Amino acid sequence: MPGLDLLSTFLEIYRCGSLSAAAERLGLTQPAVSGQLARLEEELGETLFVRSRRGAAPTARAADLAARIGTRIDELRAAAHPSSGLAAHVGTVRVAGPAELTTLRVLPTLAPLTARGLRLKVTLGLAAELLEGLAAGESDLVVSAVRPLRQDLAATPLIDEEFVLVGPPALARSVDPVRLAEDPLGALAHLPLVVYADDLPIVRRYWLSEFGGRPPNGVAVTVPDLRGVLAAVVAGAGVSALPRYLSEPALTAGSVELLHEPAAPPLNTLYLAVRAGALVHPPLALVHDRIRSRAHLWGPL
Repeated sequence: MPGLDLLSTFLEIYRCGSLSAAAERLGLTQPAVSGQLARLEEELGETLFVRSRRGAAPTARAADLAARIGTRIDELRAAAHPSSGLAAHVGTVRVAGPAELTTLRVLPTLAPLTARGLRLKVTLGLAAELLEGLAAGESDLVVSAVRPLRQDLAATPLIDEEFVLVGPPALARSVDPVRLAEDPLGALAHLPLVVYADDLPIVRRYWLSEFGGRPPNGVAVTVPDLRGVLAAVVAGAGVSALPRYLSEPALTAGSVELLHEPAAPPLNTLYLAVRAGALVHPPLALVHDRIRSRAHLWGPL
């Protein structure tokens, strides 16, 4: 059975994509790393990497081996060297947030950490319910569209999301631009709405902030997923207010159009919420810092 040193070196090569990068991370010379890899391949009787000037490409056998040993090697390293940075990657963090943002932005941001041994358990839902669950110990971190007011929860502003009012081209053409400028409530009243919930959470906020009143419009579709809301709008069922990051591909493709362009975009601040004092837990601190440091790469929300 291959020794721990050989497997550890193999795993670093697999993660770094080259022998030289692995040698630098391990504090070894490249010939030493190459020698350990050669010994491991000899013991296994199989080639693990195809080397070229661009690095070391793993074979299917290497990918299978890395999947089998990765988490275990990290746990052994953390146990042997608890003060090292590797300890922060080992453990489970329970992350919660809205389905759309979590799926499209948060999970792609955190997924690379799992290659270092971190495990994620994800819960999707509405802010109020998720914050209650956080306070009750059901999750470790919540990405929330609502600022928590409880003293046992700590909140860090993350990023602002922008809302846009969109509709399919046929309905957009039915809006009189002159009347929209003079009487927006009346100009839009004939348009059916596609909403997230019965209390029209996003649509109502948009109408109140931009038009000064609640929407008198009828509701055509109610679907508790903003991706479903967008799909119904694209299909012609009605209009809706949606985050820009979710609507942008459809706007670019021309399958929906902006119905209203405010002087200042309506924004809502998103927060990272944890239980007070919980960031002393290294894996949670790692996840918290990763989301905060990478949120600016998400582009406009």
